[in-house]
Amino acid sequence: MPGIIEVQAVIFTQGGPTAVINASGVGVVLGLKNSPQISAIWGALNGIDGIMEERFVDLKAQSDSVLQAITFTPSTQLRSTRKKPTSEDNRKMLDVFQKHGIHYVFGAGGNDTSESLDIINDAARERKYSLRVFHVAKTVDNDLMENDHTPGYGSAARFVANAFRGASLDNQCFGGLYIGVCMGRHAGFLTAAAALGRQGPDDGPHLVYLPESPFSLDKFAQDVEAVYRRLGRCVVSVSEGIEDASHTPILQVLSDGKLEADSHGNVQLSGTGALADRLVEYAKKHLESKGVVKKLRARGDTFGYLQRSFPDQSPVDREEAVGLGKFAAQRAISGDVDGSCAIVRVADNPYRSEFRLVPLKNVAGKTRRMPEEFINKDKNNVTDAFIRYGLPLVGELTQLGQLDFSKSVKI
Repeated sequence: MPGIIEVQAVIFTQGGPTAVINASGVGVVLGLKNSPQISAIWGALNGIDGIMEERFVDLKAQSDSVLQAITFTPSTQLRSTRKKPTSEDNRKMLDVFQKHGIHYVFGAGGNDTSESLDIINDAARERKYSLRVFHVAKTVDNDLMENDHTPGYGSAARFVANAFRGASLDNQCFGGLYIGVCMGRHAGFLTAAAALGRQGPDDGPHLVYLPESPFSLDKFAQDVEAVYRRLGRCVVSVSEGIEDASHTPILQVLSDGKLEADSHGNVQLSGTGALADRLVEYAKKHLESKGVVKKLRARGDTFGYLQRSFPDQSPVDREEAVGLGKFAAQRAISGDVDGSCAIVRVADNPYRSEFRLVPLKNVAGKTRRMPEEFINKDKNNVTDAFIRYGLPLVGELTQLGQLDFSKSVKI
């Protein structure tokens, strides 16, 4: 950075936490820590709010043992915010950057974070303030453009896969209907991960509904009926973002009243458990009215926050999160001015990935969705192509056992 001998860096996190977002932050610190031109590495508490209010923690002073432990710690130690910066916010942040000599900014987050960074970057250019702005990808939704997958997804997918394995075994005991609602406003990657734990053809989830395909309540009821008639039970994975053919959220179709939204315009879809309850009620009425079962044993769950920060990281996810943070730091020091740091898959067998710097505007405010080849033709399950895609990301899952019922005898 011409004319500047010593500069400072700031790291912030924004949006929902993940199991490995701390690992990405540690990666940035490790990548910057031994750089002679970086005099200080600050962590902004509560995202851009902390920058404006000058609430910082000294990350360069953290011991190696603390950083190592934080790498394995879910959620974000720096706390978070969902605030979208205004022009006044940009002015305040740039004033803080100039006051402290901060010329490197790293934001770990999803597409809302990339949009916030892009806004900050444009404001710095307008002021002609020398700033290097880097987006470190993260989101359990796995919906960032230019990425094969994002840090946070593998660990969240691991949780979902294991949760549905347990739910399916529980459902097997008594029969009945179980519906689990997963995060995924516009992209179905996390909902689809429920299928990654299946070992046999009759293991749940038996049905998977994603926001990429129009959702019909009548078809849903018929699908559940078909599975129930065959197995005497049915386990369903549903995305919070499912919509009908006119793009009306199914939660809105089944509910009364207006749904709340945040500053980025994101409507709250699954925080109350209402979608799971309404779908269970709808399917229950259908099965009982059709005489499939006299009184259906039915339950619904909304996974909600459980998916994001469960302390059982995918080892692949953690390793890539640290690596991506280091990559961002290295590219910043080497002279790159800005960009979004992405993960690209380069091989499947064995699985291998690499990191790539892409233009910030290619990611900012955009959403990637599940490819068509990952969704079956009936729009109620995933394909083998998705299983091949997802399995390397969750890490090895414990092989579950099952009795050999061919050895049964009547005594």
